[in-house]
Amino acid sequence: MTRQDGERGGAFWQTAAPFGTQQHKARLAACVKLLGWVVFIATAAWAQTPKRATFDARHELKVTVPDGAKRVRVWFTVPQDVPQQQVSDFKVESPFPYRIERDATEGNKFLYVEVNNPTVKEFTLVTTFRLTCNEVLNSVDPAKTRPLTDAERRGVARYLEPNQHVIIDERIRQIAREVVGEEKNPIIAARRIYDWVLEYADYWVKDPANKKASPVGSTDYCLTTKTGNCTDFHSLWASVARAAGIPTRIVYGSFFKKELDGKDIDQSYHCWPEFYAPNIGWIAHDVAIADLFVEDIKLTPENTTLVQRTTAAGYFGKDLKMVDYYFGNLEERRVTWSVGRDLVLSPKQDGGPVNAIPKAYVEIDGRVAAEGATGNWVRKLTYSEVKS
Repeated sequence: MTRQDGERGGAFWQTAAPFGTQQHKARLAACVKLLGWVVFIATAAWAQTPKRATFDARHELKVTVPDGAKRVRVWFTVPQDVPQQQVSDFKVESPFPYRIERDATEGNKFLYVEVNNPTVKEFTLVTTFRLTCNEVLNSVDPAKTRPLTDAERRGVARYLEPNQHVIIDERIRQIAREVVGEEKNPIIAARRIYDWVLEYADYWVKDPANKKASPVGSTDYCLTTKTGNCTDFHSLWASVARAAGIPTRIVYGSFFKKELDGKDIDQSYHCWPEFYAPNIGWIAHDVAIADLFVEDIKLTPENTTLVQRTTAAGYFGKDLKMVDYYFGNLEERRVTWSVGRDLVLSPKQDGGPVNAIPKAYVEIDGRVAAEGATGNWVRKLTYSEVKS
């Protein structure tokens, strides 16, 4: 799939305008016609023994305490109990008492620290652990699933609802109708939306001088600008999927990138969606990373480092096999920190629902503390791969 600037949906959205052009619809219909073959080819291509990788990791959170602060509360992410990762030798360094808490929305674990009347200007929390990551290989065979029953739909109802920044409005419903049509098979419908997002949006790192990302992971931002980062891409995908009746949740984690192995550089975060298919369960995909492999990116001094560090193992040019791979499969270099949006924490935060927690959430005297050099906290993740 190659794209030219004028072919990603054309003049797709104007206020109250009909969805797409006839050319766009014809191209979409052709893609859908080939979809069954693509899904089965991808299933066969990745039906293999999952790869594994082990890392020794250090996860650090430095909190700056403003003058006069009376209460500091910290929820710091830790590796979650999920099948694709195994944690051992988990240790905590903290100058204050701590405990492990779980949020009330998804049950994510967090390291919780509360400091009343602090006498220090800053403090640091550190966790160290060994992590074995397993490649995620999922069946994406439409014949193995079916539409949701009413009882199943009730059981996953919250994954069909909007979030603050994962919206479902008439624009999104119209996209879902046009892209998915009457298709009820969740795998076929999910792949149609995956292909549509690839056609519609461009990852911002390709052209950082002209493309940016939102700070919150926003459906509206990605829909309006046709660009964004992983959370923007996946917010848009989740909105359309939920509007089409596909239960969807967003997972927040980090890559253990080959390029940063053993280096004293924070490796940031990444996110990816999972959708629910009856008889199979939750199926992961990563349309944002797949977007980097759809076409040959012209590497420049401005974008080369960004592009290389957006992937787990580097960028080596257009690779449509990787586009198919990322629908249902994830490489063995990811850690999961949390799942979900609009989280209610435990103990309950003073502010409203937390948009997402890819790193940490900090409140000072009941107000949300900002991340970054000009804020109140900074996270740093470093690691080294353990060779067998």
